[in-house]
Amino acid sequence: MDDESGERFFQTLEARLSENGVCLAFRETVPKNMRLHSIAAVIEDMMSHIPVVMESKVNAFIVYGETAAFTWLATIVWVTALVIPMTDFSYKGKISAGKVWITTAQIDFTFSHFQKDWDIQMFHGSISFTPHSNNPPGFQNFLQFIECLGAKGNGFFKDFWEQAFDCSNSSEPTEDNITCTGKEKLESLPGPFFEMSMTSHSYSIYTAVYVVAHALHTMYSSRSNHRALKEEGSLETTNLEPWQLHSFLQRISFNTSSGDEVSFNDHGELEAGFHLTNLVTFPNNSYVRVQVGRLDPRAPPGQELIIRDSKIEWHRNLTQVGKILKALFLQLYKKVSHCNGQVPPISVCNDHCHPGYSKKKKEREKFCCYDCAPCPEDMISDQKDMDYCVSCPEDQCPNNGQNQCIPRTPNFLSLEEPLGIVLALMALSFSLITAIVLGIFIKHWDTPIVKANNRSLTYILLVSLLLCFLCSLLFIGEPNEMTCLLRQTAFGIIFSVAVSSILAKTVTVVVAFMVSKPGNNFRKWMGKRFAHSAVIFFSLVQVGICAAWLGISPPFPDLDMQTLSREIIVQCNEGSVILFYCVLGYLGFLATISFTVAFLARKLPDSFNEAKFISFSMLVFCSVWLSFVPTYLSTRGREMVAVEIFSILASSAGLLGCIFSPKCFIIVLRPNMNKREQLIRRKH
Repeated sequence: MDDESGERFFQTLEARLSENGVCLAFRETVPKNMRLHSIAAVIEDMMSHIPVVMESKVNAFIVYGETAAFTWLATIVWVTALVIPMTDFSYKGKISAGKVWITTAQIDFTFSHFQKDWDIQMFHGSISFTPHSNNPPGFQNFLQFIECLGAKGNGFFKDFWEQAFDCSNSSEPTEDNITCTGKEKLESLPGPFFEMSMTSHSYSIYTAVYVVAHALHTMYSSRSNHRALKEEGSLETTNLEPWQLHSFLQRISFNTSSGDEVSFNDHGELEAGFHLTNLVTFPNNSYVRVQVGRLDPRAPPGQELIIRDSKIEWHRNLTQVGKILKALFLQLYKKVSHCNGQVPPISVCNDHCHPGYSKKKKEREKFCCYDCAPCPEDMISDQKDMDYCVSCPEDQCPNNGQNQCIPRTPNFLSLEEPLGIVLALMALSFSLITAIVLGIFIKHWDTPIVKANNRSLTYILLVSLLLCFLCSLLFIGEPNEMTCLLRQTAFGIIFSVAVSSILAKTVTVVVAFMVSKPGNNFRKWMGKRFAHSAVIFFSLVQVGICAAWLGISPPFPDLDMQTLSREIIVQCNEGSVILFYCVLGYLGFLATISFTVAFLARKLPDSFNEAKFISFSMLVFCSVWLSFVPTYLSTRGREMVAVEIFSILASSAGLLGCIFSPKCFIIVLRPNMNKREQLIRRKH
């Protein structure tokens, strides 16, 4: 109603609904004093409210007011559904009478007035808050024997009797009505049209009378000097004002004859609670009220409001929508707890945001109306209609639907995956080939081609290449403290020995042609002693770099959780990056010197010369490691490890193939060329 009570209710309701995420789509008020003097004025007023009330997508309506407000509402619904389609063929509105009406108990008076003449099916499924009621002892007996004529001077009984039994108390009845005898029985009326039990309104009046009676009794008892007993036994008070009764009302506590406890709280409110009743109508325009819940302020926390939703009958139009939505509810909630097969109707201005999406506010719309935006790649929403997406814990990541967090998978080069298996097989295969080559050279240790260019350097080079292939296996598998310490240091030292041996062999070739006189002291000094000393010296430099690395900032197992969103990179943190690149840089320095010396000596006579094979092998070695650096820096996780393993295998295989394949060819397949005469032959 458009009055102070209605405004106060609206302010309170809007605040409470907003706290619980519910928006008011619109607000309509009923004029306090409606004076419509013609049918045209009625229709005009109804037409002004129909688009808002009946054409709205809203399915849930809250109606608060007195009987006049419900009469106004019932008129709108009735005019919308019956009168307008028959009188205004140009009306293009989409009329929907299927709504959920949430009302106060005053709606019962409206139905009692319109029940016989109007169609109340449109209010089927309404839910109302009705005060607590009970049947006082003897009430039904009173109803069974009440007679209209026995209520002398009670005009209400006469009017009610005429309406209930469709008769007339006039001495001259009309043609349509019969004369009321006064002997009609209320129990003969159809149950839906007249209840033989006490209604909530009547019980409230009954309770109020007893409350006032108890309060007066208490007040009189406490003021014995202010009462006088008359001969009839009644009480007479002096100087009694209405406000004096208030303090006694607040302290009242008693049990009614029906067994209900009556008391008031600190705010002067009756702590009786409410019943939630569901209106169920029938084709003959009768109805029953089914209790579907209760509101008890004295109940334990969390149980103040109990709704037995399986008992609720929704409007038939909404039931059809419910059937369509039932599959959706089954999918979202995995079950439906409604015994009658119905689901609650939905009244929203947009679809719900499913898990994996979050709300995105619409401009110039209430907060209930929103768009659904997918969660960012690294975030999830695991509930419906979440305001914002959340991040997963550091060790978890979103699933594909971005509606839950799943453990992030560890990322390292494993022997259980194809790439790890292939690289491990390659390392073992090259190791086996190197061992075979070493066996061939040991078996033919006394042949001229094995003796040429320092036999001991050849053995050192083959053993270091064998260890190079095997050290690549340290990079496969989940990193631990030991493998992290050995990976780079073992690789750096072993490769330094191999490259130092190649450098020593190259220098040996050059010296052999620089000093031509047999027995020359310079040639002796630059012989085997120099070659072994060079290998030891250059290798010890790398050992010193690795020792400093391990002493200052050694490698250690580490988890990289930032680089990849769905995986945790299990890696070896190099510790000191500077010293790591010093190890690689020193290898590059030795390889550059070896390549330069071998390239300069490549045109020496073939009989004594393997410099061109060394130069080609060092060209392969340098090419591999020059391409390794940018590739290594641009990859992460198992791919980074695979790049380093491949570089180790490729460069080692290049040295093995370019230097030893020609010699093995001669030793195994051309033994006639493995003679001293062939080696001392000079090129003219």
